[in-house]
Amino acid sequence: MTVIVRDVRPEDAEGYARVRRAALPFMLANAEQTAFDWAHAHPDAHARPLVAEADGRIIGTAQVALAHESPRPGLGSVNVYVDPEHVGRGAGALLLRAAEEHLAERGATEVYSWVLDAPAHRAFAERHGYEARRSAHFLRLDLAGAPLPPLQEPPAGVELRPAAAFAADPRPLFELDAVTTADEPGDVGAELTDYAHWLATTWRHPLFSAELTTVAVVDGVPAAFSAAQVDGTGRYATGMTGTAPAYRGRGLAKLAKNDSLHRARAAGCTEAFTGNDSGNGPMLAINKWFGYEICATEVRHVRTFG
Repeated sequence: MTVIVRDVRPEDAEGYARVRRAALPFMLANAEQTAFDWAHAHPDAHARPLVAEADGRIIGTAQVALAHESPRPGLGSVNVYVDPEHVGRGAGALLLRAAEEHLAERGATEVYSWVLDAPAHRAFAERHGYEARRSAHFLRLDLAGAPLPPLQEPPAGVELRPAAAFAADPRPLFELDAVTTADEPGDVGAELTDYAHWLATTWRHPLFSAELTTVAVVDGVPAAFSAAQVDGTGRYATGMTGTAPAYRGRGLAKLAKNDSLHRARAAGCTEAFTGNDSGNGPMLAINKWFGYEICATEVRHVRTFG
């Protein structure tokens, strides 16, 4: 059976999401979100999603783009996922080759890729010239059975609101997201400056839940938040939890996340997922306090062209 690699078509969204769920069951993915992401990719990212196909069935995928939000030019990313039932047929290597050619043609000099921390996955990355860098963990919480910490009364001057309360003007949440993203641990920095793009791709993203996202407001100013994503199957994920620098050290992120988790369980969610950079000790400690357990680890690898 010949494996071919090609650009995605609109009808590939379900197959693309199916492979992603099989390869990374700790991340939310469905056809609606997949099609949305393809349609709303920033033009500066030169995104080119790819699929590997055998006998008319999608068996592998690649997310390919330039890191357009990074202040450093020439950074690209490629994440290759192969259905575990079809590993060993060469789909991963074909996808990676096509992705690297695309990125090199568009000026990438370094390419980053997340690789599961398992011998076969790491060996694949090393064979193709990628070097291991920092790691990150996937964490899971049993929302249906595990007890949550009780809800706490916010301190004086602090109010917990759902993000939906900002529906008329979400810009304050964009500004909060921007300042927390700016110093998030990672090899590739990001600067959020395009409000219109954030509004279209974050606020209106099909997985984003403004009702389950909680914002800690201090004296009327959004100071911390815990962003919620849901896929309609009872699975909930934390997209981002952060606190503006001026308000750190006051436990606001923990307050916001606890409120969001309680909202999610009340809404019928049964599983909660999140991810943390392995060097982000404060958030790992918070998630351990909630009862999250590490279920998998990824290692970011980098290859320098030339």
